[in-house]
Amino acid sequence: MDKVIYLTNLFDYYGELLTDKQQAYFKYYYFDNLTLSEIAENESVSRNAVHKQIKDAENKLMHYENVLKQYQNSTKIKEIIKDLDPKIKNKIEELL
Repeated sequence: MDKVIYLTNLFDYYGELLTDKQQAYFKYYYFDNLTLSEIAENESVSRNAVHKQIKDAENKLMHYENVLKQYQNSTKIKEIIKDLDPKIKNKIEELL
């Protein structure tokens, strides 16, 4: 899986566990497609500070997934239920 897709999926699961600054920089970089320099200019910080916050956020997201495995388990469950009755499938998907 593409790293960007993987990280943005992890952000959907664990983003609230990041600091406000990490969340903001991550969103600017991955969702708004801003460069490190653009984020740094907008936030009045150095490019290196932005880079560090984004890398820390990426590492935290991967650590949370390694420990909790919520994304991995959800993906497995979705694969298992794809052949179920649509009503049952919809109820299970609502819980995920």
